[in-house]
Amino acid sequence: MDESQAGQKRLRHRVGLAFAEGAVVAALFVADIYHHVYISKTLYLFMFGWASLRLRGLPRKDVGFARPRSPARALLIGIAAGLLSEGFGLFVSQPLLARWAGKMPDWSDFSGLVGNSGVTLFFIVALWILGASGKEIVHRGCLMNRVAGRFADLTTAWIVSLFAVSVVFGRAHLGQGATCMIENI
Repeated sequence: MDESQAGQKRLRHRVGLAFAEGAVVAALFVADIYHHVYISKTLYLFMFGWASLRLRGLPRKDVGFARPRSPARALLIGIAAGLLSEGFGLFVSQPLLARWAGKMPDWSDFSGLVGNSGVTLFFIVALWILGASGKEIVHRGCLMNRVAGRFADLTTAWIVSLFAVSVVFGRAHLGQGATCMIENI
């Protein structure tokens, strides 16, 4: 097999893998919409993303896992950014979106937590692991890198990836109402 044929074979393999990965991700989202996904689709997407890295022979740093030069500084920046983001959402964007949409996000799924501190603590820890870390790793780390990897022009790749994955991420929150979906885009 000459160099040209080998290159074409690698390209077909990469394109086929990208389509297969896209189909699996789409199937997980559809299954979640119809309540066929147990616990959280984030768990399945995380395992799938990890397997994808292994199949492609890529290191974990390709999805953002790299040791910071200063872990303490990185932690402080993360805490500050989280507090600012949460404050902005709670006091600025959510009230504005609620006013525009005519209603607040639908938090009725969490009504069983009222007055139940043990279950509430369990859900807070689970949401930190799945919601905060897991969704960011899967959506911003894996999916954004995979979408950006489809384009030759780096600037265009990341712009398209940012918009495409943000829409998917927002859509994943539609169950909590339009306000919550828009806020998560």
